[in-house]
Amino acid sequence: MANDIFKDKVLLITGGTGSFGRSVLRRFLKTNIKEIRIFSRDELKQDEMRRTYNNKKLKFYIGDIRDLNSIDDSMRGVDFVFHAAALKQVPSCEFYPMQALKTNVIGTENLLNSAIKFGIKKVVCLSTDKAVYPINAMGISKAMMERVVVAKGRNVKDTIITCTRYGNVMASRGSVIPLFIHQIKNGLPLTITDPNMTRFMMSLDQAVDLVLFAFKNGESGDIFIQKAPAASLSLLAGTLKNLLGKSKNKIKVIGTRHGEKLYETLLTKEEMVKAIEINDYYRIPADTRDLNYNKFIEDGEEVISQAKEYHSHNTHQLNEDELKKLLLSLFEIQDELKEMGVK
Repeated sequence: MANDIFKDKVLLITGGTGSFGRSVLRRFLKTNIKEIRIFSRDELKQDEMRRTYNNKKLKFYIGDIRDLNSIDDSMRGVDFVFHAAALKQVPSCEFYPMQALKTNVIGTENLLNSAIKFGIKKVVCLSTDKAVYPINAMGISKAMMERVVVAKGRNVKDTIITCTRYGNVMASRGSVIPLFIHQIKNGLPLTITDPNMTRFMMSLDQAVDLVLFAFKNGESGDIFIQKAPAASLSLLAGTLKNLLGKSKNKIKVIGTRHGEKLYETLLTKEEMVKAIEINDYYRIPADTRDLNYNKFIEDGEEVISQAKEYHSHNTHQLNEDELKKLLLSLFEIQDELKEMGVK
């Protein structure tokens, strides 16, 4: 797919030095794409990426999505945009909610305004399951980001703006798997908030697949979700210990942290009612109503009361063999096994 749609095209990735950006580069640099632009604030990570890949198709732009001028500088000549720049850490957003607002909401609006101004053909924005029934500042800011995407997409014809929403991306920076691996390698107890807590399990490659599916199939204002299995934290910790040959590491239950849920939700009841299933994905079409929607004020929808949301407690629950197979598919786990001499 990348060979056809992206042939001789220019792709801009905001927040491109992160885990998602690196996964896109693994997929795209060997194709006939013309150029990939990496837009981010971190010059050190950009320099590391530049030296690691040493590829002329890769161009770097230092800037901040809060700064419209810096976005404009990177947007000229671009065909498509993957918008991954965000503040993603729950604790930091909780302590600095206005920073989350400025980056995740206002920054996204800046990005979309620039894309519309320069006639970008397609933009895919990345969201998270924490935007559904949000209980923390990060989730709230991402929920607002989604609303901005839908609102912009509703009123624009020449630029297709879509959004993807996904659960826990395994082995991404800041996620629990790198923490567990660090604890295992250093002989520390694995800290679990709640053994029964479940999270969707999705690889970085699957995150890229979801973005590409939205890119190919989306209409403006659509939100796309990939069906995903889930696992409990206790199963994840135990499987990682066994996989890395360190079964003697203890498990320490520390209790649920501020802003955490027992399970995460990918689709609300309201969204499930109108969601369209497409093989392994759900498409949530944009709400195209305007402010003159009297029938929606006077008449409710009984079917919503009967619907069930889609969350990490009621999706397919992985067993240890299934989780082990999924973990072994990750480049990060493969590298750790090599480093630790585990076969």
